[in-house]
Amino acid sequence: MWAKIRTLWGWMEGRRWMYAAAVGAILLSTVFMFLSPLVRKWAVDLLVSGQQAELPGFVRRTVAWLGGGDYVARNLWIAGLAIMATTALSGSLAFVKQRWSALASEQVVRSLRERLYGHIQDLSCRYHDQADTGDLVQRCSSDVETLRMFLAVSVVEVGRGVILLAIGVPLMVSIHPTMALASLWLMPLIIAYSVLFFVKVRNTFKASDEAEGRMTNVLEENLKGIRVVRAFARGEHECERFNVCNEDYRGRWYRVVKLLAYFWSVSDCMCMLQIASVMITGAYLMIAGRGQAGGLTAGGFFAFMTIVNMFMWPIRHLGRVLADFGKATVSLDRIQAILDERPEDRLADDPAEAFRAEGELVVDDLHFAYGDAAPVLKGVSFRAAPGETLALLGPSGSGKSALVNLLLRLYDYRAGSIRLDGREIADLDRRHVRRQFGTVLQEPFLYSKTVGENIRLGGRDATAEDVAEAASLACVQDAIEEFDKGYDTMVGERGVALSGGQRQRVALARALLADPPVLILDDALSAVDTQTEAMILEALRDRRGRRTTLLIAHRISTLMQADRILVMEDGRVVQSGTHDELIAAGGLYERLWKIQSSLEEALEREARPAETGKGAGVP
Repeated sequence: MWAKIRTLWGWMEGRRWMYAAAVGAILLSTVFMFLSPLVRKWAVDLLVSGQQAELPGFVRRTVAWLGGGDYVARNLWIAGLAIMATTALSGSLAFVKQRWSALASEQVVRSLRERLYGHIQDLSCRYHDQADTGDLVQRCSSDVETLRMFLAVSVVEVGRGVILLAIGVPLMVSIHPTMALASLWLMPLIIAYSVLFFVKVRNTFKASDEAEGRMTNVLEENLKGIRVVRAFARGEHECERFNVCNEDYRGRWYRVVKLLAYFWSVSDCMCMLQIASVMITGAYLMIAGRGQAGGLTAGGFFAFMTIVNMFMWPIRHLGRVLADFGKATVSLDRIQAILDERPEDRLADDPAEAFRAEGELVVDDLHFAYGDAAPVLKGVSFRAAPGETLALLGPSGSGKSALVNLLLRLYDYRAGSIRLDGREIADLDRRHVRRQFGTVLQEPFLYSKTVGENIRLGGRDATAEDVAEAASLACVQDAIEEFDKGYDTMVGERGVALSGGQRQRVALARALLADPPVLILDDALSAVDTQTEAMILEALRDRRGRRTTLLIAHRISTLMQADRILVMEDGRVVQSGTHDELIAAGGLYERLWKIQSSLEEALEREARPAETGKGAGVP
């Protein structure tokens, strides 16, 4: 527990003075709050028995200055005004307390959100491969909100409870020790019961939080894949899957609610019993000590009833504070579990590293495997000269995408070397390495923004002319102009408003706008028709020499104009050369060429009779 408190204390750095100000406001508010029942006691004692001798010295002097006890007894509005003043001051200071605690908690949580989000950005791809997106979202939203509520309300409530006891107990003892004992005898039992409740409820809160995370993950996954769900008519199955998680969460949260109900009912009984004890003891002492020195006065009894009600309910809320602390510690553990994950290695900023590469890429005896799985790359070696267009071809699982991941330093290779302009990329900061590459994937990600904003991500300072030029090179300019709002058209979440080919071309325009030294197209034209693909490749050929291009595709027609083609199989480069050289050499490339050529010829033969039939039917 102390480790968690130290963690929270560390997160509060820079805002602790705000909490100190809030506690100071609580202290002053409590002083004025206790003055109110004391004024009532003095007024009642003065009115009922005229016992000025038992009043504190400063009160007797104040009464004498106002005109004497008889005058004050005849003008009770003076006491009422004093009660109103102390209550108003206490309420004003309570507002100050709430304001400072709210400001402090919001600033702490804002910093925590920014730190958490930034840390997630720096976590490795290996972590994201294993993490559930929905659970991460729940930790960054619901768990952070739980901490905010605890920091805004419960932290200062702890200070309030301590101050109430620190002022209230001596005050009651000074009025009447026996009544003070009658007012406090159940207090240790209430506190012990609250601590026991905290121990019991913490694990229940944790189970409920984890169940909510699983439910959120199912919901998030279903919304992302809603088209697949509908295409395969899996709606009922997904509803059943969600209902299972929902029922699990409901059951676990119901256990939390039952524990809370037990706590509040038992603590209410304890508090009412404590108040009844004060009433019975006070009535007995007033009757038994009537007319005797040191007896309980009517004003004293009235003051005790007021003071006990003042601190009894805050102490009763100690259970709520501990329950909130239990929830907060669970949320803290879940958040801290993310923050404890080791981020990607970052090197100290070195101006010498902030270079723009010429584009020479040398891969030497590269080996790689995802975790403990079988090796994906087994001794891959090649060199791409600056401005050269290098193509990669191979069956699925041959290691093409793994090679791209290593070039971008999304993963680190086990053995071998990758050098960019003669520099080992493993020795360079990942941010500098990634700035040298522009990548377009087979399934590009577009933000829920306008077309222009998505393209401009490649160069935030780009002009409208630069954006239009990149769109033209990607052969998406005409499609954009056909939209009602042109570049201001919203693409929807993940680019859902665009076709697959349009998404790929917008992503290509984004990469071209960045003007990187090395351009990687990882099957980035698979959703584009052959005519548009030919136009894009022609535009890239016209700019040949400006950047090194790594072209990955399954269609040989996409690759055949490259300067050099590498054929990969089972994690190795098995062939290398131009299109004509590889056809003449035979092997895997020739087999793939024959298969694709025969398929294209078959499609042409099927299309030819259909066209002939249409022509014959024309009068």
